Amino acid sequence: MAKYTDYLYRFECKIFKKINRHYEKKLFQGYFRTITHMGGATFTISVVTLLILLSKGPLKMTAIASAIALSISQIPVLLTKKLYPRKRPYLVLQEIFVTDNPLKDHSFPSGHTTAIFSLITPFILYFPLGFWSLFLIVIGISVGLSRMVLGLHYPSDVLVGCFLGSLTGLIAYRFMEANFYELFILGI
Repeated sequence: MAKYTDYLYRFECKIFKKINRHYEKKLFQGYFRTITHMGGATFTISVVTLLILLSKGPLKMTAIASAIALSISQIPVLLTKKLYPRKRPYLVLQEIFVTDNPLKDHSFPSGHTTAIFSLITPFILYFPLGFWSLFLIVIGISVGLSRMVLGLHYPSDVLVGCFLGSLTGLIAYRFMEANFYELFILGI
């Protein structure tokens, strides 16, 4: 078992280093240093609050589902970080790039990735096919990639964050749809 775990870790480190090396490119660096904040608490809470306050009908119900998902998604993140205190890659690996003033808490799972996917998933379900869904998916993936480019998370941290955020977003959306159908679907 230890041999298998060691192999997976080495494989993950290779993937991480391939992604992290893009930090050297100024264009990528600027993009990822900016987009990463879209997964932060200030941005996600502000956006969902504004959408709740400024929208009506089904869009407002979707924003409420997004707020519920955002709130709930951080519980497993906090618990998992306490149960599995994994050090961030920049603290363990040699010859990698890391952003200024990096976080020092635990790495697994990525809270930024969890937050952005919990925020966007209800809207992707609300706009299942179209420009907005594609746009939101690109934003979510960009935030996840930014966490590796900036040297803060391993690929598995980001994948688990994506899963947790998407799952809580799906559950919150389905809950709102099932319990507030008239408001949610009909906009009454």
